[in-house]
Amino acid sequence: MAWYLLAWQRATDFSGRSRRKEYWHFQLFNAIVMIFLGLFAIAFSDQDKPAMIPFGLMSAYGLVVFVPSLAITVRRLHDIGKSGWWYLIAFVPLIGGLVLFVFTVLDGDPERNEYGPNPKVPGHASVVI
Repeated sequence: MAWYLLAWQRATDFSGRSRRKEYWHFQLFNAIVMIFLGLFAIAFSDQDKPAMIPFGLMSAYGLVVFVPSLAITVRRLHDIGKSGWWYLIAFVPLIGGLVLFVFTVLDGDPERNEYGPNPKVPGHASVVI
């Protein structure tokens, strides 16, 4: 949960670097919330009336996490030494999303790069547990 909160603390920060752990904890928590909201919507809908409120909650949550998700993905790309503009590769049909996924799975540069120091080194945007 601390990694998820760190992502929210840096929600509009498009500079610097983010570790894989921070990125994937944020994405996992968002996926769990969306699945829960989807199941909630299915449970409260029937053929006579759609469950507009739960689907509205899903849409609202998606809009709220859009900028933080974009920011953490850009910082994740910075961690492997790529520009944040590489995010746009996700819009290439068929392979773009796969390429972006591979980028997010790669280990970051072990040393300082043009986007900042290694976030794995203590004292650089780390989580105190």
